[in-house]
Amino acid sequence: MLKVQEIRELIRLVDQSNIDEFKYEYDGLKLVMKKNQPVQVKTVEPIKVEPVNTFIDQPTNQPQAAQPVQEVVESAKANPAAQLEKTNAPEENLHKITSPMVGTFYASPSPDAEPYVKVGSKVKSDSVVCIVEAMKLFNEIEADVDGEIVEILVKNGQLVEFGQPLFLVKVD
Repeated sequence: MLKVQEIRELIRLVDQSNIDEFKYEYDGLKLVMKKNQPVQVKTVEPIKVEPVNTFIDQPTNQPQAAQPVQEVVESAKANPAAQLEKTNAPEENLHKITSPMVGTFYASPSPDAEPYVKVGSKVKSDSVVCIVEAMKLFNEIEADVDGEIVEILVKNGQLVEFGQPLFLVKVD
């Protein structure tokens, strides 16, 4: 049996070498070390915005000059997410159920099972609405409020970030 110190030494040697995988088997003990795993990178096509040279009229009761559309377009290029947030602002009586961690969103307990909730489903504060898998641990996410699911904001199998909205719930 390998001692902890010997395993640490093996890890150090593999890390400093140019090998990508190390396997060791002896007397029922199996040790596998891998490094330099390929990373999947998704590319997103940028939004194409055509510059326009017209002006946006301001209300006559404000003493501000008209702002060129070109400036508006440039600010949209600089922060497109802020523009989307303004146009898709939810009603104030909607509660966002957010992801408590980084992981993979699953709408149902297994691939062949029905989803926990659908649009229109009534939920209680302790109702499980989805699972977020992180590091092979499946974490059940609860609604936290009583209400009705109005919108599901992510797709099954999608990677989610900490704090990312998953559902919109109309609170009872």
